[in-house]
Amino acid sequence: MKEMNRKVLFAGLVTVMMMAAGTAMGQYDCYNPTMRAAKASYDKGDYKRAEQLYREASECYDCTAQQKVQAKRKAAESKKALQSKQDAQNSGKKPQKPTSSKPDKMKVSSYKSEEEWVFTVGKATFKMVWVEGGTFTMGCTSEQGGDCDDNEKPAHSVTVSSYYIGETEVTQALWKAVMGGDNPYFIKGDNFPVNGVSWYDAQMFIEELNRLTGHTFRLPTEAEWEYAARGGSKSRGYKYSGSDSIDDVAWYASNSGDKPHAVKGKQANELGLYDMCGNVWEWCWDRYGDYSSGLQQDPKGSASGNGNRVLRGGNWTKYCLAMYCRVSFRHYKDFRTHDSDCFGFRLVLCP
Repeated sequence: MKEMNRKVLFAGLVTVMMMAAGTAMGQYDCYNPTMRAAKASYDKGDYKRAEQLYREASECYDCTAQQKVQAKRKAAESKKALQSKQDAQNSGKKPQKPTSSKPDKMKVSSYKSEEEWVFTVGKATFKMVWVEGGTFTMGCTSEQGGDCDDNEKPAHSVTVSSYYIGETEVTQALWKAVMGGDNPYFIKGDNFPVNGVSWYDAQMFIEELNRLTGHTFRLPTEAEWEYAARGGSKSRGYKYSGSDSIDDVAWYASNSGDKPHAVKGKQANELGLYDMCGNVWEWCWDRYGDYSSGLQQDPKGSASGNGNRVLRGGNWTKYCLAMYCRVSFRHYKDFRTHDSDCFGFRLVLCP
């Protein structure tokens, strides 16, 4: 019965998303429609087409691509407005005012400073922290010692562009403000992280958040996640996110009491980010795959493979040892998986 309720709720949320898609789009007119088409193909059983569309969505996924899409959209709008003005002048009629392309922003506000961008949706407020881009060594680095798994090798250089990332995991308060209700699998608490959500559940949430705000939120790539967990340009080379002592920064098997905890209950890392280690696994955008040794610029994961998507950071359960909470540890699950109480996610926002 519980699983049936979850399916009914999820189907309802997808329906709401499809209806919301009819509203005019802003910056996210590249990414979101492609994701919706991928979901439709998946629902029809056309998995090959769905994977092709997911790959196309990834081309919209970095900030540079999104800025190009936005510039193209603005140029098209300007051209249309100019043509309307010329047509009106030729006909002797007054030019019509262009129809607003902005989504509904009722009960949504934000303010931005040099280091952060704070949003309020309904009664939920959340902070996005600035991460200055740079180059770092990803994977099995020296501070990880003998704990590295083979899938963390080879260590390799990665350059990431600047972005904003969530100060915390997405909370249940924010989920309710955006989606209009509880997820039946949540271990309840407004300041607790969302848990028990699939990779695609996260995409549905993000699409609605984008519709409400007019901004382009998304999941972090695996490289963006690890760069931020390591402290970005402020990194001090810790084994865990913010410390070499895991108990300072993470809820995990040895200290969680086998239950999740409210966000910001532990020490932040060098960037001011909380819970990058422990509490809940965090979905990343990337399809899971092996590392390569060459220098990479804003990688988005394997271009082919199965439906496994990357999870990072460890979790609160009694099975999550300290080694699973390291900044370089990699985990993965099928993107449809939502039957775990310890799957959550964190947001990224382009500048």
